[in-house]
Amino acid sequence: MAVPEESEAERHGRDLRRIPASRPLARASAARTPAPRRRTGLRRAATLITLAPIAILAFTLTLALVYSVVTPPSTLMLGRWLTLQGAQRDSVPLEAIAPALVQAVMASEDQRFCLHNGVDWSALREVVDDEEGPSRGASTITMQTVKNVFLWPGRSYIRKGLEIPLAVLADAVWGKRRTMEIYLNVAEWGEGIFGVEAAARHWFRKSARDLSRGEAALLAAVLPNPILRSAGKPTRGVRAIAGRIQSRMGQVDGLMGCLKR
Repeated sequence: MAVPEESEAERHGRDLRRIPASRPLARASAARTPAPRRRTGLRRAATLITLAPIAILAFTLTLALVYSVVTPPSTLMLGRWLTLQGAQRDSVPLEAIAPALVQAVMASEDQRFCLHNGVDWSALREVVDDEEGPSRGASTITMQTVKNVFLWPGRSYIRKGLEIPLAVLADAVWGKRRTMEIYLNVAEWGEGIFGVEAAARHWFRKSARDLSRGEAALLAAVLPNPILRSAGKPTRGVRAIAGRIQSRMGQVDGLMGCLKR
């Protein structure tokens, strides 16, 4: 018996019925496509993680170079401005500051200021095992300066760890004289009082260049805690600290050679 030939319409219908069979392949192919996208996302994340420290370093170095000629604000000052609080500060060059104040600060904060590279490694090793955490005794003037300019207040090993490379960088970029100048212009000497010129005028009604040895010692005595201690209205304890600082001021006179032009 002869098999009838398929019409063109029947052949076309059979072809159409075969089309759905290919759809699972399309779905499988679509399911596999996100894998390269995930790999691309991971590569981008790895690139960002790699580049972030480089970008931060470049930004910090740029700021350090700018601050070598422009007196920076401290992070405490920025915080007060952001919260709409006032901040007194009159920047002055180092030659407009009484030498007695520089002596007092070195005698109180960092007698080896001219002898280290921004970090006093011997003093730092002595406090590594301190149960109370990093102490102010290990902080050089350079470390306190970069903390005031680049970092946040408070004690922590993280901040101390960041201070060390920043202090070495600042010492190399700024040098001793500029570091001391920045420090004396950003240090806090009372609620909202920043810089020695503002402090001298607020507490003693005179310019920083006219400070006496006793007044300089009082200002240095309040630096560890300028909110609770007052240079203008010193307690018996603050006067005692100032007296000890004043007695040590002569000892650092011969260690200030790095501050001369």
